[in-house]
Amino acid sequence: MASDRSSAGDPARTLALLWGLTAEERPGRRGPRQARSTGEIAAAAIALADAEGVDAVTMRRVAQELGLSPMALYTYVPGKAELLDLMLDAVYATMPRSTPADEGWRSRVTAVADDNRALHRAHPWVAAVSTSRPPLGPGLMAKYEYELGAFEGTGLPDVDLDAALTHLLGFVQTCARMAADERAARQDSAMTDEQWWAANAELLARVFDPERYPVAARVGAAAGEAHGGAYSPDHAYAFGLARVLDGLDALIAGR
Repeated sequence: MASDRSSAGDPARTLALLWGLTAEERPGRRGPRQARSTGEIAAAAIALADAEGVDAVTMRRVAQELGLSPMALYTYVPGKAELLDLMLDAVYATMPRSTPADEGWRSRVTAVADDNRALHRAHPWVAAVSTSRPPLGPGLMAKYEYELGAFEGTGLPDVDLDAALTHLLGFVQTCARMAADERAARQDSAMTDEQWWAANAELLARVFDPERYPVAARVGAAAGEAHGGAYSPDHAYAFGLARVLDGLDALIAGR
């Protein structure tokens, strides 16, 4: 379960920060003109999250990175909840926008999936943040507009179009989380999957009975040989994306 979620702060102040309202327009804004921009603050927090994970992002740590006192940072951003929304929106604004291989909807949707996968690779912490209430900033809205455009012309009604995009992004996020878990396991053990299985092969051979689990033994051996381990993020993504596209193809054809 995600330990952080978007839109957990004060809605009025968050939206004002996201949309860059002037000091006079921001709710509760007081004091002298500020020397730092919200973009600089978000960039510092993103760099910290990229390097150490989102749990490392605290108001104190971000203030240190910017050469500010923690109290000074609070004059820019009310708290971590609002800061997280700024971080997400900044990341969304800079997400790659790929050129599809052709004009077909499958190529366009594949490009959207690949772009989101690239976002998660660059910023692994994003997959761990719950966005059931997304930050409605300019970065998110531009991303949403771009992604919806991949489904235009398919004949899907608007509600189904939104649901199809949600389904696609949920798949990509799941793959991103599993890939992050695989990277973490490799780093923690200082071994690749192939090395880990080889190191534990003798013990596994003593406790695992292939006659009791014949299908698992057969399929597991085939997958392990193909992937060099129990799980391949690249294969899981390619295989799953093709199935998502096939499912959408059936839905669109039914219309």
